[in-house]
Amino acid sequence: MPRFRYVIADVFSDSPLEGNGLAVFTDARELAEERLQPLARELNLSETVFVYPPEQGGHAKIRIFTPATEVPFAGHPTLGTAFVLGGPLQLEEIRLETGAGVIPVRLEREGSRIVFGWMTQPVPTVAPYEPAEALLAALGVEESLLPVELYDNGLPHVYVALGSEDEVAALQPDLGALGSLPAVLGVNCFAGSGTSWKTRMFAPAGGVPEDPATGSAAGPLACHVVRHGRVEPGTQIEISQGAEIKRPSTLFARVDGSPEKIDRVEVGGSAVIVARGEFRLE
Repeated sequence: MPRFRYVIADVFSDSPLEGNGLAVFTDARELAEERLQPLARELNLSETVFVYPPEQGGHAKIRIFTPATEVPFAGHPTLGTAFVLGGPLQLEEIRLETGAGVIPVRLEREGSRIVFGWMTQPVPTVAPYEPAEALLAALGVEESLLPVELYDNGLPHVYVALGSEDEVAALQPDLGALGSLPAVLGVNCFAGSGTSWKTRMFAPAGGVPEDPATGSAAGPLACHVVRHGRVEPGTQIEISQGAEIKRPSTLFARVDGSPEKIDRVEVGGSAVIVARGEFRLE
């Protein structure tokens, strides 16, 4: 009976059972295509990664699945996979091939243990989000303090700025209404100032009612606050997420360039490997 090994890591935390859980199948070459989505649904984490040999000059190719769909890119799966693969390969930088291009991840170590990683993300496109009124109604909020805009770095995320972290914590959105909105996977509501920000991300359309830590949204969030003059380019911001669903997470992000032209987006964080297992599939 074929056996397929996987590793589970908690990403954007240095403590087990916090952050965002991730399953990584470290060798998916013999997994049938029709098994991939059911395995992601079986594990029921925000994302599951399947690792393949490289095709574009990277160290490995990865495919990323939510419980509901395959996505071209996501942040916590990319960072978590870098931790899982980077240890045995003893690399200072690992280059992972995704549906949104090759993502380099720089790894920082204490001795042989990886303790932190910085991934360079695609610079997102940005556009006004046209059904903003329907979005605000589904969230149960009256207004956004910044323009409601859609960013796409391989995953489409929309951003709503609220007046305080307490307002973010108190949100009780209509998930059914959010899931029916067009042209968006993640709905991000945030507040903060300077280097400290709090966010929550809802993705019912992707099978994730609320995400504990969203690396693909952290980079565009940094872009958003730089573009609208809340943070200077080059500033490292700290983003807290996940407390409301008992999975506290910490993400770091910074962008280089100017408010008019973002040149580089980096997102960083920690991860810990918490489990290993295997599926036996006939």
